[in-house]
Amino acid sequence: MPDYDTMRVSDPERVKRAAQDFIEAIPHARACNMHIEQVGGGSAAISMPYDLRLVGDPRTGVVHGGAVSALMDTCCGAAVLSHPDGPSASATIDLRIDYMRAATPGQRIIARATCHHITRSVAFVRATAHDEEEDGPPVATATGAFTADRSPAAS
Repeated sequence: MPDYDTMRVSDPERVKRAAQDFIEAIPHARACNMHIEQVGGGSAAISMPYDLRLVGDPRTGVVHGGAVSALMDTCCGAAVLSHPDGPSASATIDLRIDYMRAATPGQRIIARATCHHITRSVAFVRATAHDEEEDGPPVATATGAFTADRSPAAS
């Protein structure tokens, strides 16, 4: 099991390794070949390479919205766990995703999330997903609420 507390320490490489362990512990994240690009200080960036298994419409080659949703949810969770005041465990309470455009076929998708506020029991997160054309409009945006379980039993 990954060491989630390590995600809040200051050594960036150690944090990145712990976050990748977090990703690999989630079966759908592992199946989507998600990869940690950056994590720490309450923010995270996770990429997902283009894969024909994730295509929703074979005629267009566009990645299914469910794969984008899974990427954004996972990235938001990593941001919550990496927050300096973050919990030892977290789960999605609510996640609203607005799809802006189809991801460009053949390109990887990168989600970036920031945990901008934590109360005693809830963490609030914002995220965007872009394909390799990062200067253009996002593929999707998200806002979410996650549990913030600080109990020792949750670690």
